[in-house]
Amino acid sequence: MGKNITYPYLFDLTEQIFLKIGCTPEHAKLATETLISADLRGIDSHGVARLSGYIRLWEAKRINAVPAIKLIHETPSTAVVDGDSGLGLVVGAYAMDVAIKKAEAVGTGWVSVCNSNHFGIAAHHAMKALERDMIGVVMTNASALVAPTFSKERMLGTNPICVAVPAGSEPPFVADLATTTAANGKLEILQRTGKDAPLGWIQDSMGLPVSDSHALKTGGALLPLGGDREHGSHKGYALGAIVDIFSGVLSGANFGPWVPPFPAYVPMPENQPGKGIGHFIGAMRIDAFRTAVAFKKDMDLWISRFRQAAPVNANIPVVIPGDPERLMSVKRMEEGIPLLPVVLEDLQSLADKFNIKF
Repeated sequence: MGKNITYPYLFDLTEQIFLKIGCTPEHAKLATETLISADLRGIDSHGVARLSGYIRLWEAKRINAVPAIKLIHETPSTAVVDGDSGLGLVVGAYAMDVAIKKAEAVGTGWVSVCNSNHFGIAAHHAMKALERDMIGVVMTNASALVAPTFSKERMLGTNPICVAVPAGSEPPFVADLATTTAANGKLEILQRTGKDAPLGWIQDSMGLPVSDSHALKTGGALLPLGGDREHGSHKGYALGAIVDIFSGVLSGANFGPWVPPFPAYVPMPENQPGKGIGHFIGAMRIDAFRTAVAFKKDMDLWISRFRQAAPVNANIPVVIPGDPERLMSVKRMEEGIPLLPVVLEDLQSLADKFNIKF
C-alpha cells in the first residue's frame, strides 16, 4: 500500500538529501522547492520519484552538486548560461532569474542554457514570472526516446513547453505539456503499477503501435503528440523539434540523439556535439505591450468566458490550463502527497544511504 506524506516532511527529507551530496543550503532549498512542486501539482512522475535518479547521476559524476553557474554571453535582452553540470532544478531557476532581470530592464528577456541536467517540471520555472506581471515561457530538450513521424529511430526527447500567463481576479493560465502523446513519466507510472499503455503512446522496435508499457526497454519509442500521421503526429514532431533547436542548438547544448540520458546506467551518446542538456527560458513584461491592468482585465474575461463554454457532458466542465494542478496543490497541501510503495522504498533506501531517519 502507498502512503500520504505531508509536504513539510517530504520537503525536509529531500532538502537533507540534497545537503548530503554537497549542495549549498541555498541550492538544496531551491532544488527541493522545484522537485516537490511537481508532487504538489500532481505531476508525480517528476517529483520525489526522480530523487534517486538525481543521486545516481551525482554518484556517476554527471551532476555537479556545487556548480559555478555563469553567463557566457549576453546582450541587453538575451543571454547564454552555462550550468556547469549542476542540478537542472537549480540551473533552470537561475536562468529564469536572469530572464526576469532582463525583462525588467528592456521589456523581454530570453536565456538559452547549456551544460545542465533534468530541471523538473517546466511550470515551476515559468510561474516565477507571474509574480512580476510577466509571461513566462520555458522549454527543455531531453534524452532521445521519441521517434519522428515515419521513423523507428529515437531522435527527440519528450521536450516540454510551458507558458504561464498572469490574470487579475482569475487564477493564472498555465499550459505545461510534453510534445509527445504522453510524457515518459506517465509511462514510468504505468510500469510501476503493472498497467498497459493506451495505443498511440508508444511503438515497438519495428515502428508498430503497441500497448506494452515496457516497450522502450526492447528498442521501442514514444510517439509525438498525435500518435500517428492521421491524427497529426507530424505537428507533435515539429513542436518537439522546435524545442530541441531552441534548447540545444541555440545554446550549445546537446540535441537530437546526443542529449544525455536521465538513467545513470545508460551509456552516454558518443561524439556529443554540445554540453549537457539545454533549456530555453523567457520572460515578457506585460507593460512592454500594454498596461498590466488592462491586460489582466481581458485575461479575466478570456478565462471566465472559456469556463462558460458549453460542455459536451454536463458533468465534465471545460477547464483552463493550470486548473487541475492548482486544485491538486490545495488538496495535497491539506491531505498530504500520496507516494507509491516503490517510491517509498526508494526514499527509505536514500535515507539509509545518507544516515537520515525516515
